[in-house]
Amino acid sequence: MRDVILKVEDLKVQFDIKSNKHFFDFGYDKLKAVDGVSFELKQGETLGIVGESGCGKSTLARAIIDLVPITSGKVTFEGQDLNSMSENKRWHYKKDIQMIFQDPLASLDPRMTIGDIISQPLLSFFPELNKAQRKEKVLEVMKKVGLLPNVINRYPHEFSGGQCQRIGIARALVTKPKLIICDEPVSALDVSIQAQVTNLLMDLQKEMNLSLIFISHDLSVIKHISHKILVIYLGNMVELAEKNDLFNNPLHPYNKALISAVPVADPKLERKKKIQFLDGDLPSPINPPSGCVFRTRCPSVIDLCSVKKPEKTVINNNHIVKCYNFQSY
Repeated sequence: MRDVILKVEDLKVQFDIKSNKHFFDFGYDKLKAVDGVSFELKQGETLGIVGESGCGKSTLARAIIDLVPITSGKVTFEGQDLNSMSENKRWHYKKDIQMIFQDPLASLDPRMTIGDIISQPLLSFFPELNKAQRKEKVLEVMKKVGLLPNVINRYPHEFSGGQCQRIGIARALVTKPKLIICDEPVSALDVSIQAQVTNLLMDLQKEMNLSLIFISHDLSVIKHISHKILVIYLGNMVELAEKNDLFNNPLHPYNKALISAVPVADPKLERKKKIQFLDGDLPSPINPPSGCVFRTRCPSVIDLCSVKKPEKTVINNNHIVKCYNFQSY
């Protein structure tokens, strides 16, 4: 039985946005980037997070890692409430939670060599190490991600996108973390390179018993790497289940539409497949619909949807859906 390493409870992140709705007087609107997301992640497990652009995936990741402030809710790591800790105590846990960013080149300092970039976390979290010890650890992690030792003094612009992402992975691994948050780490890469980086992360997970949060808008990639999948719409959790349950028996209309759009390798099956198109555009998180936030695009909307947010319904112990009118396939 694996232990729960991360627990997120009713997490909300809101931002104050200047508004000129009031004549000659600037007020503030609330942008609800994340609006009540809960999940658990076990040691050595991968949670995939999927949703349209602008649905709050990256904000959720940054809130967990304390890059953006949490409005309300609770983040528990190894049984410790990170929000209630002092800054000094929280710093102790930051080395155990690292992040890989979307744009591999933009996330690396162009003025620093590869060796300096990868060793930067060691300077922050392990100041007692001398230069030779840091270099030894850097070379060790470079080998793990497939980088040759003779490139240690080169600069980021000398590498391809896939190699830059390997450098970013090495930087995240050098402190030997227990959890890595991957914020769309393959979306800027070619398809063949995507597969290489995804497989590398899966191999490293097995070798180091890592827990991963993998964010993407590509359900094919999510299905390949994840054990569990969380579907988010407009900052709200709509469905959470084991990978096979979520794909074989999608319950929420939004998730059904996402899965129907995933390409099928067989041309005959692809031609026969029926794609469930969604009407309209994603509503503004500043002024979301009342009740269920998906109701303005839902093909199964009922009167109750506009009155009250749906509570979570648990199917077969571990399949969670938030919908008043869900139907299984």
